[in-house]
Amino acid sequence: MTKVCIIYDKVRFEEKALYDKAAEKGLQAQLVDAKTVTVSTDSRPGDLALGDVVMQRSVSHYRGLYLTSCLEFLDYPVINRFQVAETCGNKLVTSLVLAKNNIPTPRTQFAFSAEQAMDLIQKTGLPLVLKPIVGSWGRGVFPLRDEETASMIIEMREENDSPLSRIYYVQEMIDRPPRDIRCIVVGDRVVTAIYRYSAESEWRTNVARGGKAELAPITKELEDMALKAAKAVGGGILGVDLMEDKARGLVVHEVNNTVEFRGAATVSTTDIPGAMIDYAASMARK
Repeated sequence: MTKVCIIYDKVRFEEKALYDKAAEKGLQAQLVDAKTVTVSTDSRPGDLALGDVVMQRSVSHYRGLYLTSCLEFLDYPVINRFQVAETCGNKLVTSLVLAKNNIPTPRTQFAFSAEQAMDLIQKTGLPLVLKPIVGSWGRGVFPLRDEETASMIIEMREENDSPLSRIYYVQEMIDRPPRDIRCIVVGDRVVTAIYRYSAESEWRTNVARGGKAELAPITKELEDMALKAAKAVGGGILGVDLMEDKARGLVVHEVNNTVEFRGAATVSTTDIPGAMIDYAASMARK
């Protein structure tokens, strides 16, 4: 019997759904709190009883990333792999990977000082979007509509203790409908696609911020672009986020490593956790 380990640091709808679906499919499943796991350079593959495949579901990017590295050291197959998590967890790296693979993506500029950030903002012209290179749920994402606001936000970033705050990720503001598209990719398949609409008085489309989900048609163009983006970052179980640029069509702006699917599950006709568990079973260590 295949043993699936679901590693978490906060039990959410997704982790419960995956655990229940694994049991429903006759697999042996266990939930393991990432905060309880210890590994050393002397550890050996048999030291941890984590089954045949690990699904990394930690909310904390860094906790999940480095625990994945430790588990791969012990020869566990982990979904998603360290390289995938490292790429997707950093917006700067993701944007570069998408561009290098000729995947349409918003024009994004990077600066490494407050002075250069303001200089490129002034030269490019507003509006623009300033994002942290690491973060989720739209936290720290600001629309820059005037220079005074831009200057204040950059000053605030400079006062932050995190060294990542000194790295400036400045993206064009896409002329789009008040929604984006989330595709959930499992292996070589787009399992479902949803529109995510902004909540009232909110321009960000994150469901975690009150956004509304609606089933979206999986067109050939959408499927091809989502699969190409997923392959570019290394594949696995991913959330590919796209926007509908009124001039250029679809552009990919983000690829999520530990994809949430609670919102998608409320409108999708596809068994999302079932597809994920089937994929995990296919990747299990034999």
